[in-house]
Amino acid sequence: MLFKDRHDAALQLIPALEKYRNTPGVIFAVPRGGVPIGYYIARHYDLPLELLLIKKIGHPMNKEVAIGAVSMEDFEVDGRYALPPGYVEKEVREISSALHQRYKRFMGEYHKPVDVTGKTVIIVDDGVATGNTVLAAIRVMRKKNAGKIVVAVPVASPDSADRIRKQADELICLYTPDDFMGVGQFYSDFAQVSDEEVEQLLKQANSFGSVA
Repeated sequence: MLFKDRHDAALQLIPALEKYRNTPGVIFAVPRGGVPIGYYIARHYDLPLELLLIKKIGHPMNKEVAIGAVSMEDFEVDGRYALPPGYVEKEVREISSALHQRYKRFMGEYHKPVDVTGKTVIIVDDGVATGNTVLAAIRVMRKKNAGKIVVAVPVASPDSADRIRKQADELICLYTPDDFMGVGQFYSDFAQVSDEEVEQLLKQANSFGSVA
């Protein structure tokens, strides 16, 4: 095991992000496990903490096969698939509604997502297995005209790290083990993060940073 828990993982990541101190930026945390990581990094560097909500669109014949992804503002679809008329529109509508409801629950009824135009976006999670969520997030941030996109994670599979490195402006990953089987194997304590914990951390983070 490399990390005691998510707090320990965040503490080990923090020095690697020192170059972004005093840089106009935003931390985007992948829920739920990435939120504690993002919280401690955002607190250390006094940066705003945002929730990164992206969900895949599953194939109609096999929901586990991702044919696209939906964020709160946009969506993308792999054009290689022949899909039933109206399927994508229906999925996007339902997923987008669910994402907006979740965002309101965690971030508050009146919180507006931060404008990332020209800012440094730091995407964080407690680890990366397939990398699909992070890769989708990178594409979303490109569309939003982020100034620089950094992915910061404690551990990732070598294949996912290679894919992310090609798409992000920078990947900060402390460990890419050849024997990667799952993120949890590299934590002594990998307890599930509850919705209540996410809410509490995000509430505390309301006072962090400014992107002005």
